[in-house]
Amino acid sequence: MGIAMKLTTVGNSTGMVLPKDVLAKMRVKKGDTVYLTETPDGYLMTPYEERFAKQVEAAEDFARDYRDVLRELAK
Repeated sequence: MGIAMKLTTVGNSTGMVLPKDVLAKMRVKKGDTVYLTETPDGYLMTPYEERFAKQVEAAEDFARDYRDVLRELAK
């Protein structure tokens, strides 16, 4: 089941305050970086991992370089 979150103003931006138990389960704290990934079902927020970020970047580069081939394969 999801947790309802309220958006709030943070300076000139909009932010979301995460409950302590959510931070604990994600093993993150104030100042840490999290990774937001778009999925078919919405967005997924995970603790930032440099290795994972590099893998995503490599996958995006591959998809961009071979987009025509991938488009043909999808037919």
